[in-house]
Amino acid sequence: MVKTNKEMFAELEAFIAEHNNDSAELIAILHQAQHIFGYLPKEVQEFIAERLKISAAKVYGVVTFYSFFTMKPKGEIVINVCLGTACFVRGADKILEKFETLLNLKNGETSADKKYTLTSLRCVGACGLAPVVQVNGKTFGNCTPASVDQILGQYK
Repeated sequence: MVKTNKEMFAELEAFIAEHNNDSAELIAILHQAQHIFGYLPKEVQEFIAERLKISAAKVYGVVTFYSFFTMKPKGEIVINVCLGTACFVRGADKILEKFETLLNLKNGETSADKKYTLTSLRCVGACGLAPVVQVNGKTFGNCTPASVDQILGQYK
């Protein structure tokens, strides 16, 4: 069942209250807000700032500093290609290009139908499996451009 905007804000407000409206809990609150809303639009950031009695600029600064926060809605299927050193030297750039071609998306874009989001990461900490792709949190190791079709096939 899809929650209404009012229900999502109520859930966030309860979470903030559980953390005593403590601004030291900002990152945990932002994580929960992103879990609830799927991303962190301006109105959610302003809501958090108001409840924590801090400036919206401070909230925005944290959101834009950490790469795991997003201000844009993501697709149902989020594909992350690791471009860290180990992955890059083993051809991760070619894997990213293959995803871009097959999905008709550029790195950082979400498809118009909100089905796919394609992004890259600096490192996922799985260098022994390089190059690595993550899809909705599931890790695929030792990837090649040829394996992109197989990976996408699991999510069609």
